[in-house]
Amino acid sequence: MGRLAAYLAAPMETSSVLVFDGRGEDASHLAGHWDGQRLEVLSVQRLPHSLGLMYEEVTDHLGFMRSSDEYKVMALASYGKPAYIDEFRQAVQVRDDGGFRIDPIRWEDYAPRVGKVEQWDDEHANLAATVQRRLEEVLLELGHWLFARTGDPNLSMAGGVALNCVANSRLAAEGPFERIWVQPAAGDAGTSLGAALHVAHQLGDPIEPMSTAALGRGWSDGELRHWLETANVRYDEPADIADAVAQALADDAVVAWFQGRSEYGPRALGHRSLLANPSRAANLNRLNDIKGREQFRPVAPMVLLDRAAQIFEGPIPSPYMLFVHRVRDTWRDRIPAVIHVDGTARAQTVDPADEPLVARMLRAFERRTGLPVVVNTSLNTAGRPMVDDPRDALECFGSAPVDVLAIGPFLVRRSAIAMRAAA
Repeated sequence: MGRLAAYLAAPMETSSVLVFDGRGEDASHLAGHWDGQRLEVLSVQRLPHSLGLMYEEVTDHLGFMRSSDEYKVMALASYGKPAYIDEFRQAVQVRDDGGFRIDPIRWEDYAPRVGKVEQWDDEHANLAATVQRRLEEVLLELGHWLFARTGDPNLSMAGGVALNCVANSRLAAEGPFERIWVQPAAGDAGTSLGAALHVAHQLGDPIEPMSTAALGRGWSDGELRHWLETANVRYDEPADIADAVAQALADDAVVAWFQGRSEYGPRALGHRSLLANPSRAANLNRLNDIKGREQFRPVAPMVLLDRAAQIFEGPIPSPYMLFVHRVRDTWRDRIPAVIHVDGTARAQTVDPADEPLVARMLRAFERRTGLPVVVNTSLNTAGRPMVDDPRDALECFGSAPVDVLAIGPFLVRRSAIAMRAAA
């Protein structure tokens, strides 16, 4: 069902289709073509051969949580070199029929297993880099195989592997497709969307292209005020919440941003976010400390769409943060907090037509700092899901060293919390 969310929700009338899962019903990969009415399946890879399961296995071997922390392996890979790529090219091979074969891999031959109290070293980073590189190569090979049979320059992608923004970016840069669209909840959560779209398609209901990931719950200003008053929290209601937050960010505050309906999928996209000033390199470690994350993990920028190409090289627009972008040399010293060790950033572009409040905040921040970029990471702490409702927001703000909570039109400052507690 998740694969239906790839092409039925896509903004293109027709497209080539690639789906990469850990495990589906009995398959891990599908390649096909959507002609606007039906899907022609061109190749299916049956289990146990699975790129997703391979990535799960290295995730577990490196001491992370399987089926959860694969993005940490992607981040760690940037610190290493693909030292074992020749061996992995033998172990993971693309077949002529559009499928692939993965031989059993003895992970301990490349790096010792990481326990909970152990640290990662160069061997572990090199293993992560090797698996990441081979994944990228296989996606490129399969992309070329598919394009040779469809000729369709559009590509729709889904499945958990499609959340690997580094691989997506390499496919966009070096592959044969002119346009790539990735469903923003491309992992298991996409199954629910696919099921709904399948029923709608079967019933003949019109299906509009997916135009936003803000599909979760939202609250009225009155409801948010009630939550604040019930929690006995002192708050302000500035004339313009976007302008007030821009000033706080310019003053180097970390802001918990709770606005509108929550995001569908694993990315913070300006509705449930932690925001910070990108010009302070120390804000990377500061945010990782707040969230209880590993220090090798990057944080992402959100940028005004009309300024994005001046700062970032890569697929633009990028509203769902599913590609990485190389930061242009002239901007590297200006936004160091959002630049990963490899010189890239996983940017979210903000179109004022889609996200007017976020765009207004970015404009106000640029007026103060000259930067049309802010740090944007998910509003949660380690081991906790992304904040969804007002109670979650208040609990997260109360327990983490965040300076400001912007919840709807209301502003709560850390000093106000302390004053209320003292009273």
